[in-house]
Amino acid sequence: MDAQHIDDELCRAFRQSAELAGKKWNAAILLALSRGADRFSSIIGSVDGLSDRLLAARLRELESHGLVAREVVPTVPVQILYRLTPAGSDLIEILHPLVQWSQRWEQAPTATVATANR
Repeated sequence: MDAQHIDDELCRAFRQSAELAGKKWNAAILLALSRGADRFSSIIGSVDGLSDRLLAARLRELESHGLVAREVVPTVPVQILYRLTPAGSDLIEILHPLVQWSQRWEQAPTATVATANR
């Protein structure tokens, strides 16, 4: 094996992380939280097409992976607030360049893409 070889454990960890971040809606939810959405209703309002049921499932998943923290505020009625954890904030820093890349190339005319491929 050459020096560039990545061992199986690192590859597995990377694959799991990439699948979590790339799972449909997860990045959009994390980005909504990074932009100030902190309640279920504000997250739903920030992510077009996301259902209540799916948001609840994704928030539980992101919380179980340590990317989102859930805080129950003992008021009447009870408030539940969501925020990014330090790990979630680190992931957002990685996602920002990907968002910029997608905005640049998603809107690129076909001719520009064809020229770039030469």
